[in-house]
Amino acid sequence: MRVNFINNFFYFPTSNQGIISVDEAKKIVADNAHAMPPVKKLLKDAVGLILAEDVHAAIDFPPFNQSNVDGYAIIFKEAMQQLMVNSESAAGNNEQPFLKQGHAMRIFTGAPIPENADTVVMQEKTQMENGLLAIKDEQLKKGNNFRPKGKDIRKGDIAFKKGECLSAGAIGFLSALGITEVTVYKKASVTIIITGNELRQPGNELQFGQVYEANSFMLKAALRQLHFTEVEIFYASDHLDKLISVLNNALQKNDVVLLCGGISVGDYDFVLQAATNCDVEKLFHKVNQRPGKPLYFGKKKNKLVFGLPGNPSSVLTCFYEYVAEALAMMMKKESFIKITKAKIKDDYAKISGLTLFLKGILHGNEVMALDAQESYRLSSYAKANCLIRLDEQRVEYKAGEEVEVHVLPN
Repeated sequence: MRVNFINNFFYFPTSNQGIISVDEAKKIVADNAHAMPPVKKLLKDAVGLILAEDVHAAIDFPPFNQSNVDGYAIIFKEAMQQLMVNSESAAGNNEQPFLKQGHAMRIFTGAPIPENADTVVMQEKTQMENGLLAIKDEQLKKGNNFRPKGKDIRKGDIAFKKGECLSAGAIGFLSALGITEVTVYKKASVTIIITGNELRQPGNELQFGQVYEANSFMLKAALRQLHFTEVEIFYASDHLDKLISVLNNALQKNDVVLLCGGISVGDYDFVLQAATNCDVEKLFHKVNQRPGKPLYFGKKKNKLVFGLPGNPSSVLTCFYEYVAEALAMMMKKESFIKITKAKIKDDYAKISGLTLFLKGILHGNEVMALDAQESYRLSSYAKANCLIRLDEQRVEYKAGEEVEVHVLPN
């Protein structure tokens, strides 16, 4: 039976001055992630957004009595007699057809039903005998295969309520009502600022002391998974003046700013000072967690600033646990991260006083913590479909014990 220890995280005790708990940090983010203003949006571009006002039906739906099948429109009381057929109604007919007594009308799916007909019999349940239609449906009832006008919704009724999410089905339903524009809570626009003199773009040759930059690609991919496409990426060298200039520009243009790296206490970590110089109000800096302890959060008016640690595993964990939650709140949407319970596969030991987010694989009702949990390692994240949250005050978990699992978007 495998036992994992916290030294996989290279955890060295330091002063806890100013450090807050995960729950405190999440509450501060929630208290400051204000809803974005409502905007008019073309319906075709509004999938996944939340309605900011009720949508009312502009028409009855169906807009007229429609056939549900290919067959024959009849008057039900005449179903036992043979009927003449000398007319038809097809989808797209722009005149209301009329059915004579003693007649049936050939009709197709979606076509208008004659105003005096009350039933449609399926084509397969009929037979032509000597030029007359005979109905062979012993189960036929009045009103069969008949879509009454306004059966789904009446003109003026609420089609979709404020606060509901526009799914693909909702887009289709509202389109069928002739609606082309809706009022929704807009998505936040996001800027990613990458700091670090040691970074090189993939495709270029590495010099000694350099590493490939992956955080911008990873964050942009994570945002695209959540259907955020208004994303700008900037690169800032490890110089205070340069970072201040880039951050000021980002705050003028976008709603959420994600800074990667430069948030610790090294000589070249300028994020905290740059944020202060840009009049960003610091709401917290450092959270009692692994990975991602140096996490920074601030705001300037209603614009949010996250200072993410530079190590890629820390970046992605902080994104899912804090940034994704803030983005959902800003657009009045339910969380992007599903929280559930599962039984942990192996024993796990940890230090008290630290919340852990472990990369894991959830399968059914069992979850397994992966190897390679260090904050600089992404190989485990490439396989993970969840994060396992281990509580701050616990020191040991036994195999089979229930733990909190945060299911990642896919």
